[in-house]
Amino acid sequence: MNTAANQQTTDTVLMVRPHRFYSNPETAITNAFQTPEPDDATTLALSEFDAMVAALSDAGVRVIVESDTPEPATPDAVFPNNWLSTHADGTVITYPMQPQSRRAERRQDILDGFKARHGLTVSRHLDLSTLENDGVYLEGTGSLILDRVGRRAFACFSPRTDPKGLARFCEATSYEPVGFTACDQDGVPVYHTNVMMCIGRQIIVACVESIDNDERGRVVDAFCAHHDLVPITLGQMNQFAGNMLELSTGDGEALLVMSSTAFNSLDASQRQRLEAACTLLPLDIPTIETAGGSVRCMLAEIFLPHA
Repeated sequence: MNTAANQQTTDTVLMVRPHRFYSNPETAITNAFQTPEPDDATTLALSEFDAMVAALSDAGVRVIVESDTPEPATPDAVFPNNWLSTHADGTVITYPMQPQSRRAERRQDILDGFKARHGLTVSRHLDLSTLENDGVYLEGTGSLILDRVGRRAFACFSPRTDPKGLARFCEATSYEPVGFTACDQDGVPVYHTNVMMCIGRQIIVACVESIDNDERGRVVDAFCAHHDLVPITLGQMNQFAGNMLELSTGDGEALLVMSSTAFNSLDASQRQRLEAACTLLPLDIPTIETAGGSVRCMLAEIFLPHA
């Protein structure tokens, strides 16, 4: 595993296989991306999950798979990046979740397994979940898009991403905050930053037109300081084109993963620009996307060093 402190991408991810999958009515209050799930949602979601694990593994990504527990019910457990992030200095961070139904997704047994089952080093556990007591929420790398090389944390504010949470994260990790407002075509705040942008080694994919007019110039300048910007439209954002994640293969090659929905929304010019920077890997997860998240949400990046 590549764990250099200045590295943007990793070749290892955590995924959580769902026990029962359905679109969570509590999260739908703030997540405009959710749609009704089919009657056989769990069966279809499990098939999509297993196919995604196989495709990532075949592409040279190491996938750590944990299973959701039958109780308590956690319909969004398939999206572990909202409660967990890991860092190359051995830090694990757990986060405050706005929906109460999601808080049970935080599992100490998964954290313990990094060392016990996977030979990884955890030198510090930073628990930010106590911010929930003050009504302050910051939902992991759903809320935070991290420029790990430039030490900048991008976050669009919403009911699930609080400026106080961003400030607390940055104080604890020495990241520079880049906070802003982003809304969909109906003026509704984008619930998670990772549905409107992603950062790779060379590129940033972002829905620039979703950013508030008064803040757009500042944020775009921050985007372009170290990366090439590939803009997407509001319509493409709604097709999860911002919900991509760049990974490394075991050979160190750049791999940009996204859903088939996102891939199919891109035009030829956008695909060409992305393919110049990395290999594209579209993954078919239409059932899982009914819960309002896509490929990036399913992947918790593992940057921990080997023990």
